Amino acid sequence: MKLPFTTEQFLEVFRLYNETVWPLQIIFYFIAIYCLYAIFRKTAFSDKLIFLFLVMIWLWMGIVYHIIFFASINTAAYLFGSLFILQALVFVYDGLIENRLMFEFTGSIYNYAGAVLVVFGLAVYPVLGYLLGHRYPDSPTFGVPCPTTIFTFGMLLFLKSRIPYLLAAIPFVWSLIGFTAAFTLDIYEDTGLLASGVITMTLIIIKNSKLKI
Repeated sequence: MKLPFTTEQFLEVFRLYNETVWPLQIIFYFIAIYCLYAIFRKTAFSDKLIFLFLVMIWLWMGIVYHIIFFASINTAAYLFGSLFILQALVFVYDGLIENRLMFEFTGSIYNYAGAVLVVFGLAVYPVLGYLLGHRYPDSPTFGVPCPTTIFTFGMLLFLKSRIPYLLAAIPFVWSLIGFTAAFTLDIYEDTGLLASGVITMTLIIIKNSKLKI
C-alpha cells in the first residue's frame, strides 16, 4: 500500500513529538505501571482511576499525537484522531458514567494474557524497537498509538465481568491500521499490535460467550 509519506518523515514525527512533550512519556509510563498495580491492590477508587487514565491517554493520542503531529504528514490523521477521541468517550461512558465495570485479578487465562500484553506494550515493544534500530527520539514511545493500544488491550482483559465489545472495537480497528507500519515502514515491532488485537478480541468473545451476565 502506497503511503503519502516516507519512513524518514514518519520517524521525524516521532522525533518532533518526543522532543516537544518530554518528559511526559516518563510520567505516562509510571502512571500506567500504577494502574497495573491498582488492579492487585484495590481501593475504592482504583477502577475510576484506571478509566480516567485510559480516557486521558486516548484523548492525548487523538488530539496531540494524531491531530497536532501526525497530521503534518498525513491528513488521514484527522480521522484517526477523531476515532481516538471517540474511544476516550466510550471509556467515559462505560467506565465512569455507567460505573459498572471493575478491574480485578482473578487468576484467569484472560488476566495472564492481559499481563503479557501490558508488559509487551510497556517494556518489550520499546526493547524490540531499539534492537531493530529505532532509537529515541526517532521511535514510538509509550503515549503514542501502537504501544499504548497494546497496553489498553491488556488492561481490558483484567475486567471482571463481560467486556463490552464497543470498548475494544476502535483499538482493534487501529491494530489493523497500525499493523501496516510493520512492513510498509519497517516498524517490525508493530507485528505485536496486530497479534495483541487478535488475541484480545478472541479472548473477549470466548469470555463473553461463557458469561450470561
